Amino acid sequence: MSTEFYASHGPITDPGPEAAAAFADLPAELPALTRVVQGLVFHYFADEALFGFRPPKERLPEIDSRTVRSMLARLRALDARPLREPRPPERRILGCCRDFTVLLCAMARHHRIPVRARVGFARYFVPDFHVDHEIVEWWDSGQARWRLVDPGLSERHVAHYRIGFDPFDVPRDQFIVGGRAWQLCRTGVADPKTFGLVPDLPQPRGIGFVRGHVIQDLAALNKMELLLWDVWGLMQAELDTGLALVDEAAEFTQGADGLAVPERILSLSPAVGPREIALGAELAG
Repeated sequence: MSTEFYASHGPITDPGPEAAAAFADLPAELPALTRVVQGLVFHYFADEALFGFRPPKERLPEIDSRTVRSMLARLRALDARPLREPRPPERRILGCCRDFTVLLCAMARHHRIPVRARVGFARYFVPDFHVDHEIVEWWDSGQARWRLVDPGLSERHVAHYRIGFDPFDVPRDQFIVGGRAWQLCRTGVADPKTFGLVPDLPQPRGIGFVRGHVIQDLAALNKMELLLWDVWGLMQAELDTGLALVDEAAEFTQGADGLAVPERILSLSPAVGPREIALGAELAG
């Protein structure tokens, strides 16, 4: 797809006519926008140790904010100041890597910067483990190439995790997109058991988890940047179902019915538990 396609909003990142005004005074450069996002989102479990703030349980449903419109509404309720002003941790919206990514995509697309979400695995948080992660791919027109940026890596995170690369140009061997992870596991180059949410939990991890990231990544490439716990189609099938189709998807071609996002999906929310979602109504609300 063309870079022009990724310079415009999809149903997830479209802030709506009223909320778009909140983007009017934001900077138009991706690094500056990334710093804005870092002052708005608090990772609901990974940021506790870094910031000394433990979110109350009653706020956990914020992580199910599927659209930028709903995220902006919650941000306004928490703190009515302009978005460019960083919030203290307790007045940031609770989210995860996906929410840093989606907000940055929305702000960048507002300025016609081509960006897209990528779903995969990071190698830079835990040694010898591939952590479930979602970051942004942005088109560097000066270098005529797509570059990866991790909007969740603030200066504090870079120091804490001892990141040795530029967060605005994440190496491709440090962030493995879903399709590449699938290929590495299918060919025996990588152990599927080293791909998961966190290494100290036995689940979710493994080849089924990797398969889900292939499909999530394809959806994101089509500007359907859903929650990381949303599941549908082949993601719910037996592991030996549709292997050739997932292989094809791993080559970043557009698949068939088993890969397209349907009208109804299952959301396995850590906040409220499993529930069926009607996407049309959700995205229009």
